[in-house]
Amino acid sequence: MTVRQLYLDAASTALDLLRDPAVAAHWDEPSALEAFTVGGLAGHLAGQVLAVPEVLATPVPDEPPAALLDHYTRSTWIGAGLDAETNVAIRERGDTAAAGGPEALVVRTTDTLADLRASLSAEPAGRLVHLAGRWSLTLDDYLTTRLLEIAVHDDDLAVSVGVETPPLPEAALRPVFDLLTTLSVRKHSAPAVLRALARAERAPRDIAAI
Repeated sequence: MTVRQLYLDAASTALDLLRDPAVAAHWDEPSALEAFTVGGLAGHLAGQVLAVPEVLATPVPDEPPAALLDHYTRSTWIGAGLDAETNVAIRERGDTAAAGGPEALVVRTTDTLADLRASLSAEPAGRLVHLAGRWSLTLDDYLTTRLLEIAVHDDDLAVSVGVETPPLPEAALRPVFDLLTTLSVRKHSAPAVLRALARAERAPRDIAAI
């Protein structure tokens, strides 16, 4: 199965979660993520769908794309504090997406995902996209980063509103775990990750990838 189809499948789980009445019921309450309301977190999750058409429409400069792992080593939000400019901007985008309320967010996400089901399949295999103000990626690498975001924030939002985390297809989780494991090894070393997975008695306290 292609990364594009895996992304669409994962996005469908996010949309189902956004439709859950519990999300609307807790909309203005704090979420499980510090400094995010439930509504803002829902907006951030929906943003993994809503932002894709804009990225597809952004002109791509004549430059080689960054590698998938370099997308994370270059990103300023990793390890930054809650009040860092990059993290404040992320929360503001989530709040902006959620400003119309839960029903409006679901409608926008539903319509955008329907459009993406048609447009992504029409994109050529070597398609590049550009992240404005940052760098370019292959479309498939970009969608892999969105897969990771959906997997992580599905869980964040579900925990925030007291519902079960939506199950993602095993095929969709595989690239997410591959990416997280590789990033964790880069950050903490291979022995640290091996011990955390296989030798709890001498595992480090933290092998967080991001």
